[in-house]
Amino acid sequence: MDKIALKLKRRVRRKKSIRKKVFGTAKKPRLSVYKSNRYIYIQAIDDTKGNTIASMSSLKINNCVNKDTCAKIGAEFAKKLKAKKIDTAVFDRNGFLYTGRVKVLGDTIRENGIKI
Repeated sequence: MDKIALKLKRRVRRKKSIRKKVFGTAKKPRLSVYKSNRYIYIQAIDDTKGNTIASMSSLKINNCVNKDTCAKIGAEFAKKLKAKKIDTAVFDRNGFLYTGRVKVLGDTIRENGIKI
């Protein structure tokens, strides 16, 4: 098994473990994060209905995703959630380790008034 397949297998295992415990509602949505090498995506999901409440990505903001871009996305996303009167959420890191860009995104959302 090559290194990339092994890395993906470990991330999927972590993802399944996290999703067993994390569940979002309309009042307290699940904030699902996905990151690629080029972009980062985040969406607030109501798992009871299966609806996406709000979403945002770095596609339109910047081609290069770094920690500064993640901080901008986190601040904008927190504003979107506050506009929809959501002040608490559950963070689903989607199997990614809580370091680097994922950590900056989560911390910025917290700093802007959303309780995770």
